[in-house]
Amino acid sequence: MPASDNTSAQIMFNQFASDNYAGICPEAMQAMQAANTGFTPSYGDDFWTERACEQLRRIFETDCQVFFVFNGTAANSLALASLCRSYHSVICHDLAHVETDECGAPEFFSNGTKLLHIQGPMGKFDLTEVERTITRRSDIHYPRPKVLSLTQATEVGTVYTPGEINAASELAHSYGLRVHMDGARFANAVASLGVAPADISWRAGVDVLCLGGAKNGMALGEVVVFFDKELAHEFEYRCKQAGQLASKMRFISAPWIGMLEGDTWLKNARHANDCAALLAAELTAIEGVRILYPRQANSVFIEMPGEVAEKLRAAGWRFYSFIGSGGARFMCSWQTSTKDVMQLAEAVKKASSGTI
Repeated sequence: MPASDNTSAQIMFNQFASDNYAGICPEAMQAMQAANTGFTPSYGDDFWTERACEQLRRIFETDCQVFFVFNGTAANSLALASLCRSYHSVICHDLAHVETDECGAPEFFSNGTKLLHIQGPMGKFDLTEVERTITRRSDIHYPRPKVLSLTQATEVGTVYTPGEINAASELAHSYGLRVHMDGARFANAVASLGVAPADISWRAGVDVLCLGGAKNGMALGEVVVFFDKELAHEFEYRCKQAGQLASKMRFISAPWIGMLEGDTWLKNARHANDCAALLAAELTAIEGVRILYPRQANSVFIEMPGEVAEKLRAAGWRFYSFIGSGGARFMCSWQTSTKDVMQLAEAVKKASSGTI
């Protein structure tokens, strides 16, 4: 009986702790179901995987090399490992997911490549600081910088513009560094900017992109896209060794067909972004609540009194607080509705006014 009550409490209203909370969107589910017929060659040697690869090449408008893995940690870590040797280093923002939330996986899979994290406003790089880190030392006692890693959208929900990415890439390439992009929410950035995917990836100088699917309506499955195909040499061996080569690859790749062929990936991202915009507008009007960062993708970061946060959690709302004292992150997804947004906004309003 207690377990049943707990389950009921959890499904009373949508949660905003993460876009990972959402289910599988119909288009991804239908594509997976379509692939579940007959007998199909394994390990990616199948029609569905090739079709998904062709769709990715279509949306990026280039002949890129594509690999499917189970999750973002593997995508980022294996991609970075492929660009580095153990005595190299990766420059990233100090809030970057590869620094704060991968449990040391980038260092593990690269046999020790060091992450050099730097600060910058709004979750973005300060390029002066990037250059200083690259040129600070060149002696044999220091891990040689080899990769610049950007997060798009950033960990605080801001978005790099094509110009900003191009400037970062030009700086990195001028010193012989490669450019990696953690694109767990790349779709939200594309939708926010209204640009072609190529404009904030390879055209802007990105060498390798880890494209997220799970946060945009898929069950699992991220894509590592090498725009410089030479960098993909023997990457399939890394995937196999790391336990990321799926035997029934079609069930990871087929959902991408459902997401890409009808531009569902962008429709989902636009919807999530729009819900976040509505939430930001509603929360801005509440006394005692302050928006911490510009709302540019599908997240809203706010500062509110500690007692307000406690009341919300006591009422069953889940959210992360990791930006600082009183800070909270609310994420919208493809499954979030206007009703969900208004319900959360009303709960914050009641908690702020002491009526909850």
